Amino acid sequence: MTSDPAPPAMRLASTGKIIHGVAVGEVLGVSTLAGARLIAGKGGLDRIVQRLNVMEVPDILAWVKPNELLLTTGYPLRNTPQSLGRLVADLDERGLSALAIKLGRYLDELPEEMIEQADRLSFPLILLPNDVGFDDILNQVLTDILNRQAATLARAEEAHRALVQIILAGGGMREVTAEVAGLLDVAVAAVDVTGSVLASAGGAEQVAMLREAYVLSGALTTRGEPSRADADPMVGADGHYAVVPIVAGGHHHGRIAAFSQAGTLRESDIRILERAATVAALVVTKQEAVTAVESKYRADFLRDVLTGRGGGRVAERAKAFGWDLERPVCVLVAELDPESDERTAQDRLLAAWQGAVRRHDPRGAVAGFSHEVVAIVGAGVDTVRLASAASAAFADATFSTGMSRVAPGAEVLADAYGQALKAARVGRQLHGSGAVAHFDQLGVYRLLSLVNDTAELHAFVRETLGALAGDDDAENADLRRTLHVLLETNLNVAETARRLHFHYNTLRYRIGKLERMLGNFTEDAHLRLNLTLALHVLNMRGI
Repeated sequence: MTSDPAPPAMRLASTGKIIHGVAVGEVLGVSTLAGARLIAGKGGLDRIVQRLNVMEVPDILAWVKPNELLLTTGYPLRNTPQSLGRLVADLDERGLSALAIKLGRYLDELPEEMIEQADRLSFPLILLPNDVGFDDILNQVLTDILNRQAATLARAEEAHRALVQIILAGGGMREVTAEVAGLLDVAVAAVDVTGSVLASAGGAEQVAMLREAYVLSGALTTRGEPSRADADPMVGADGHYAVVPIVAGGHHHGRIAAFSQAGTLRESDIRILERAATVAALVVTKQEAVTAVESKYRADFLRDVLTGRGGGRVAERAKAFGWDLERPVCVLVAELDPESDERTAQDRLLAAWQGAVRRHDPRGAVAGFSHEVVAIVGAGVDTVRLASAASAAFADATFSTGMSRVAPGAEVLADAYGQALKAARVGRQLHGSGAVAHFDQLGVYRLLSLVNDTAELHAFVRETLGALAGDDDAENADLRRTLHVLLETNLNVAETARRLHFHYNTLRYRIGKLERMLGNFTEDAHLRLNLTLALHVLNMRGI
């Protein structure tokens, strides 16, 4: 047993996960096994040994575990030599690393079938010297495994202290990747859940290979909540790269990947990557907290500006956020449609608009309020295209968008905000979910929306429509529908009958009933105007 343990071995499972321990080939190098001889299964010398077990009972298969080195004198096999060929297959199926056996006392030799099976499965069969006790083998191999694990943990702890010091000193993802690249002499990249590189470090050639082979290909992209399998580190089949997820709060925040052109990644390197991922999670959560505070401050400031409480030096203060409010601008309001009104959807809506505004107007302002997202962009921006871009990035729900007139300066932003808000709500009422409406295109609804006294509007509807103003009576609601189509067709009886699928005489009867209720609207243009406006106010109900 050496005082300086060799680099710990690791092997990939079929899933790509790492299995840590000592390779069978290295186990054969310990002093107590100096006289041992490999008699079959040479192709499995890279199998990893994590534990040892002794087989001296016939039903050992029920007790074995994966990655075990199984020791035996052959005593439980002495009366069933015909089953030895099948034994190798059973042990291999259960994930054992190797079988070490003493011959001479209970078994004189191993059958050819067993040796052939071991070679075929690359399952190592080891012939033990008779003068070595199992306790000596157990003690030395387990000590070797523990020493190597201790060395791995010590190296990882040293790296962890260095990485934590970076965070305490105010460093970020760039410094973390640089530290790991220096410790491991590899290329390192941290990516977010979309696969975008947050930071990278290492030799230029290796970084380029890492980005091209794994980052740009989307191999490091991950989304959603991590499963138990996703939380494990992964190593490429070629042994040149390793990936560890960055997980915080039960959610994926990305991955850290390391690439070694020489393919020299070791178990201790993976441990350091795991510590780096933990520290990276701290960086991410710290940044999220800072972003949340900044986002609230932005939203509070913009809310004050849009409600006329911004005070002096609004444009100058806005520059601190990278916003330009000194130019002519347009205000946009995006409101979640009722069926999508939830907090998580509101957060995603804000993110969608932030991304869209960043692409279309980097100097534009965007902030999220409790029930809406507000954006202020330059007058030259194609606002319809901007709204479409935000909608495309927010595919899991719908929202309605309202746009204001051009505001020449920050002092009139409050009026522009009111216009955009009314356009969003009137647009949804008229056109349904996902509507995009400009204030100047609302027609008569624009004028009606400017009436602040809603009680007066409701009184006008009741006085003008009488019994037709309510929905309590189904017949009255049906008559109101008839009146609406009549006015819409400019009293064209034939066209109205066609649209409503009525007989001509039925419609003439209904017109007579409507005139007895409302007055002679077929002859009175002013009454028709009042009726039309009252119906428009009803269409705006809830605004």
